[in-house]
Amino acid sequence: MSRPEHLAPPEVFYNESEARKYSENSRMVDIQLQMSERALELLALPDSICYILDLGCGSGLSGHILETNGHREVEGDLILGDLGQGVPFRAGVFDAAVSVSALQWLCNADKKSHNPVKRLYKFFSSLYASLSRTARAVFQFYPENNEQVELITSQAMKAGFYGGVVVDFPNSTKAKKFFLVLITGENMVLPQGLGTRGASHQQNEAIFSRKGKQDSLRGTRGKPLKKSKAWVLEKKQRWKRQGKETRADSKYSGRHRSGRF
Repeated sequence: MSRPEHLAPPEVFYNESEARKYSENSRMVDIQLQMSERALELLALPDSICYILDLGCGSGLSGHILETNGHREVEGDLILGDLGQGVPFRAGVFDAAVSVSALQWLCNADKKSHNPVKRLYKFFSSLYASLSRTARAVFQFYPENNEQVELITSQAMKAGFYGGVVVDFPNSTKAKKFFLVLITGENMVLPQGLGTRGASHQQNEAIFSRKGKQDSLRGTRGKPLKKSKAWVLEKKQRWKRQGKETRADSKYSGRHRSGRF
């Protein structure tokens, strides 16, 4: 089955009539509520009322979960806009942000003027500015492939976030879910994905630091990103085991070159 973002722009799938169909489908509602509850759990909010931004809120199903937990009212103010153009809020106004099934749309170009890299960075940088310095943001999303996960996490890191991707039920075809967990403050320890206890699968698909150390950013199979320092060192070790001539490791191994002399 083709992915929705490959078929048409989001307004085709999220107009008033389609939203009504979605909200009347008991199976879809149940899935949406479950993902919203899991996203709220990953936010790890304090035992107090928080000001939460619901991104891609749609017909308000995820907002209902926030409301029942005492964080906001579904009938609050709404904004219709393009996340790729950034979020128009004052600096530091939100305690947290949550999003269900919306982030992957920014990886698709619906117009000739759309550049996914620029749109993701614009979104993450404006979101980072609108959050407090101790805030978290959790995005449930459906990545198309490993490269898309790396694209998303690299732009979040560039915008200033710490964090990574938590994967629930990684060995299940239907139950597997991806959650991008971001934090604005100091480095964090990501929670363990559901259904990963005792499994050899890398539950945190990508972990990254705002400091930009590429050797801490690992790909979706637990492998270092291509051309990162860790990737270079692992490749050299593999060559050594194969008996190939390999230069000795040094502080310059895998260092990014600026191109200047």
